[in-house]
Amino acid sequence: MSQAASAITRSPAEIVQSNPVTQAPNGICYARSGEITIAETDLDRMIAAVPVPVAAALNRKAYYFVPLTVTQGDETVIADRYDVALSDNAVCHRNLNLGDAQCVFISTRLMEDKFSVAFEFYINVGHALVERAGVSKNFADLAWQQVESGVRGETSLDAWEARNLQEVFGASHTPVIAVKSYIGNLGAAGGSTELAASVLGLHQGLVPGTLNYEEADPECPLDCVDAVELARDLAEHIRAHRSPQVGQRDAQRGSLVALSVVQASSELD
Repeated sequence: MSQAASAITRSPAEIVQSNPVTQAPNGICYARSGEITIAETDLDRMIAAVPVPVAAALNRKAYYFVPLTVTQGDETVIADRYDVALSDNAVCHRNLNLGDAQCVFISTRLMEDKFSVAFEFYINVGHALVERAGVSKNFADLAWQQVESGVRGETSLDAWEARNLQEVFGASHTPVIAVKSYIGNLGAAGGSTELAASVLGLHQGLVPGTLNYEEADPECPLDCVDAVELARDLAEHIRAHRSPQVGQRDAQRGSLVALSVVQASSELD
C-alpha cells in the first residue's frame, strides 16, 4: 500500500524569498504560500477590511498565509500543506524579524475556516496598532484599577445584554445564571459546554448557581442566581426533611447544584 509523502518544510526565509508579497490598496503587504484552502477572494476581502489609518501602523510588516507554521525546538519551519504529524507542533501564528521587516506567518489549516484565519489576522493587526499608537494615561489607569479590583472582562456588553433581557421579558425579575463561573473561559468550546449544562439543568429541573457572585452591578439589574444562597436553600430543604434518602436523591439529581454546595460548604458550617 502506498503512503502519502510527508509535507515539505522550509525555513521562513525561504518562504519570503520564493513568495513575493502583494500590496493591497490600504497598504498592507501579504502573500500566500503552499496548499491553503481559503479562497483568494476571501483573503483579499479580509485584508481590504482593515481601514487605511490602521494599516498605516503596519509598515515594515508582511503577512504570509501558509498551511502550517511549525515549531521544532528553537526553530520555526513552514509546511507546504497540512500534515497530521506536524500539526501537533503547529502554532496559530509566528512573528519573525527577517532583515529590516517583521514577517507574520499565519497558519490557515489548523481550524479550516475563514473565521479562525480572520481572527488571527485581526488580532495581530490590533496588537501592532496598540504598540504603535499606545494608550492614554486615563485608559491605562482605568485598566490597572480593574486589575487591582479583580475585574473580569469588559462590562458594557453585559449592560447591553441586561437591557435587552429586560426589554424581552419585561420588568419582572428573570433568573440569570453563569455556567462560566464553573468552567472558566473555554474559548470556542464554551458555547457548547454551557448549552450542555443548561440542557442538563432543564432535564433535571435544577438551576446551577453562579459561583463567586458577591455584588450586583447597578448597570446590570438582573436576578442572578447566587450559588451560596442556592446551596443554603438546598441545605435547608435536606435539614427540613431529616431523611438521608431525600438528601441522596437530591445529590443524584442535583449534580449541578452539588457544585454550589461544595463551593459554599464553608459558609454553611
